[in-house]
Amino acid sequence: MKAIYFTKYGYAENLKYLEVTKPSPNADEVLVKVKAAAVNDFDWSFVTGKPFIYRLMFGLFKPKNKIPGIEYAGIIEQVGNKVIEFKVGDEVYGDLSDFGLGCMAEYVAVNKKAVILKPAEMSFEEAAALSHAGMLAWQSLVDLGNIKERDDVLINGAGGGAGTIAMQIAKTLHCKVTGVDTGDKLGMMKSLGFDEVIDYRDVDFTRTGIQYDLIFDAKTTRYPKDIARSLKPTGTYVTVGGDLIKLLVYAVRMKLGKANMKVLGIKQNKDVEELHKLYKSGRLKLVIDGPYPLSEAGKAIKYFGDGLHRGKIILKVD
Repeated sequence: MKAIYFTKYGYAENLKYLEVTKPSPNADEVLVKVKAAAVNDFDWSFVTGKPFIYRLMFGLFKPKNKIPGIEYAGIIEQVGNKVIEFKVGDEVYGDLSDFGLGCMAEYVAVNKKAVILKPAEMSFEEAAALSHAGMLAWQSLVDLGNIKERDDVLINGAGGGAGTIAMQIAKTLHCKVTGVDTGDKLGMMKSLGFDEVIDYRDVDFTRTGIQYDLIFDAKTTRYPKDIARSLKPTGTYVTVGGDLIKLLVYAVRMKLGKANMKVLGIKQNKDVEELHKLYKSGRLKLVIDGPYPLSEAGKAIKYFGDGLHRGKIILKVD
């Protein structure tokens, strides 16, 4: 099979697209013929080996896994002998990060716990865009953020996959939503339904004097003392990723009982039925940048790292 392959950390442009051995599923796995895969921060860190601390997971001096990719969508081609939940021909998707990587390939073996049946109405590209970003958005707003009707919500890093989904979740509760990002993303954000957009190159949202009930942060560009200026006295801040040092500061605060600022520990493949309902009702649109050919995964990962993408970067596997 063809796959994106690498043996040492470095520049994403240096990833290889070549022939490798097709995997075989274990007893509790299914073999998926991949139709689409997504790019996220996990892939950027995995390929570049940065921040260095992530190498404790990926491999200290060289990657233990050679094929990136944690978000997939495709068709089951084979099932392990302990799998009764799925069958050959099922259209599925999911986030396999709890069980490794490897979906930037024509085939991937996936533990059955990381497999979700894809709604028939949803394309493979849309499903790949939903699997990780949807969990980040839903769990941050609903589980940790306790979002309420007509809250004032701010989303930092709003033009990416999680940010665009989070806005639409908030809109189902008639919230006023402000998005922070820059460049071409701002026009897309306005057309998608953000009430206000802020270009972070021009305006520091923590110094506008405006306070919010809920801040969802996909970038973590500010320390707690800055965020505190933008939170109402009863407000909540939830962060999911970005600057590692700042993330650690928020994690320590949370451990010390500072309950208004939280770091999400994502539960993969949870709450999907709620997101399926929103999609089927027409209240959730998956914003896709691409799709691009799998062979251009290196360029796509660099594109992600440059922060220029709109919505979710998707790779199409033919």
